[in-house]
Amino acid sequence: MNKTIIITSATIMGLVGGAVPFLFGDTDPFSGWSIFIGTIGGFVGIWLGVVISNRVG
Repeated sequence: MNKTIIITSATIMGLVGGAVPFLFGDTDPFSGWSIFIGTIGGFVGIWLGVVISNRVG
């Protein structure tokens, strides 16, 4: 597994997940929803990074 792919995808998905509440009007970046969805996005990013890493090499 390539750690760079996994870390990059986890970071990107965590940032995207943390920004999702802004689309629904929650303007506080440290709100519970932003942290919760950002964490879920990070886990999804780790999973996606492992899948991509396994397919690439």
